[in-house]
Amino acid sequence: MFDSLTSKLNAVFSRLRGKGRLTEGDITAGLREIRLALLEADVNYQLVKELVGRIRERAVGKEVLESLTPGQQVVKIVRDELTVLMGQERASLSLHRRPAVIMLVGLQGSGKTTTAAKLALKLKKEGRKPVLVASDVHRPAAFEQLKALGDDLKIPVTPSQNRPPAQIVASAVEWSKENLRDTVIIDTAGRLQIDEAMMHELQEIKDAVNPDETLLVADAMTGQEAVNIASAFDERIALTGVILTKLDGDARGGAALSIWHVTGRPIKFVGVGEKITELEPFHPGRMAERILGMGDVLSLIEQAEERLDQKKAEDLASRIRKNRFTLQDFLEQLEEMRKLGPLSQILERLPGGGKLGKNAAVDEGAIDHALAILRSMSLEERFNPSIIGGGRKKRIARGSGVKVRDVNRVLSRFEEAKRALKLVDGRRGKGRFPTDLLGM
Repeated sequence: MFDSLTSKLNAVFSRLRGKGRLTEGDITAGLREIRLALLEADVNYQLVKELVGRIRERAVGKEVLESLTPGQQVVKIVRDELTVLMGQERASLSLHRRPAVIMLVGLQGSGKTTTAAKLALKLKKEGRKPVLVASDVHRPAAFEQLKALGDDLKIPVTPSQNRPPAQIVASAVEWSKENLRDTVIIDTAGRLQIDEAMMHELQEIKDAVNPDETLLVADAMTGQEAVNIASAFDERIALTGVILTKLDGDARGGAALSIWHVTGRPIKFVGVGEKITELEPFHPGRMAERILGMGDVLSLIEQAEERLDQKKAEDLASRIRKNRFTLQDFLEQLEEMRKLGPLSQILERLPGGGKLGKNAAVDEGAIDHALAILRSMSLEERFNPSIIGGGRKKRIARGSGVKVRDVNRVLSRFEEAKRALKLVDGRRGKGRFPTDLLGM
């Protein structure tokens, strides 16, 4: 989402860092370009004016102009101001009651139902016992959609009832108490636009259960309209925060930069993909660093700890030490890496990685082809690669829809990975899959 903004800001910073000393004229010219970049990113005009004013006030100070690294000082100032702009600190959920109640609101199509399931899964992984509630009695199959998601995640969904939404959620809270569930997540009805009937219904639900959190699910693709929607909902039903969906899309990012400042309500989570696991806590400081091309290594580590199988990693290290790394291990490690998302998404979180991924033209299909080839092999072949001769290679190629040369390439990469992992294990005492070998 922030590719264009990041690219333009980095161009400005490169010019500023290239100067040994900065003059007030240099900073004025740079701020003019930063202002245009933010406006093009669909950030609120008044907000851009205030932000640039604060950056200017700090950037023309003596400590910057007389610094040995004035360009770097300006980057730090922009980073700090962007962090303040988006809320300064991570805003956590306030879930102190038993059961705690989370009410999700928003327009139709913003992703409320999927977000409800994503949030339930995240809380489940944190040790809570969530239950999902379908209070949308207007949209056909709304309950069935939520029920299907809940069944997949093994999270209960309270039965649909032919009753008013306020009574449905009140009954769901009572059911949760009786069944020792500690978190109730309510999926409410949306409309194509804000109307009186929807707001009245949401207010009735809120009055019935007094939710701990009232979160607006807003589509980041709508840009500044998402900010206007947040303001309208907050005015009527007093939001406690926002979940911004589709942050992986190609919108310009203005909503993420504007919501907190305009509404006073923090972004608590962001949806970064369609998979049910792709909901992340929103950290203003980390997001500011990503926008400035500094990466977000902390979030990548947290993602890896949450999604990757630690027991498999320990087993792999043991087999590497015993020189027993096989194609089956290679397959499992590629599958583990896939859990972290596309390579381009991983690269974006490394300092300078977004630019690297763009310049290197990362082939997202390479891992998929390698997975198809490995899955076309028999277990015997994966555990004993030495038996894979010309005939077997042809069969594997036919089964995976590739050429024999592609099979050879995967086998070659496997041998390289085997040598690299043994080297890493010898130096550090543990094996770790070398990501530079993923460019199949």
